[in-house]
Amino acid sequence: YHQKIFEIFQTLREQNEQESTGVGLAIVKKIIDDHQEDIMVKSELGKGTEFIFTWRNN
Repeated sequence: YHQKIFEIFQTLREQNEQESTGVGLAIVKKIIDDHQEDIMVKSELGKGTEFIFTWRNN
């Protein structure tokens, strides 16, 4: 699922969670890609999710 969450209109929520449009991470990925940077996701069930990205200071 780690790559799928960056696609537009994708959500991986449980039925009891708040609704989402599924565009937020797609926008973040587009901005990072446009600047030729990288984003990664690490997730552990029951522990949480961590997003790591690079951003060069030019």
